[in-house]
Amino acid sequence: MNETLHLCQEWDKVFPLSEEVRHHKTTFTNRYGITLAADVYEPKKASGKLPAIALSGPFGAVKEQASGLYAHQLAKRGFLR
Repeated sequence: MNETLHLCQEWDKVFPLSEEVRHHKTTFTNRYGITLAADVYEPKKASGKLPAIALSGPFGAVKEQASGLYAHQLAKRGFLR
């Protein structure tokens, strides 16, 4: 079930990327061996350990509109997402 995902690294969201936030995409394997993709948002002024929040996609919207926007705002406030 482990597969390689090829992710584009270009900004592909419907909201603008803040100059205060760094964004990249990554993959990880869950405990069932399924490869998942994730967007990582971090404050550019980050140093050391940061509090982190994991967000999942909403059931009534697309990930680029809801959880991505929330993660972006949380990163602007100092959280790693």
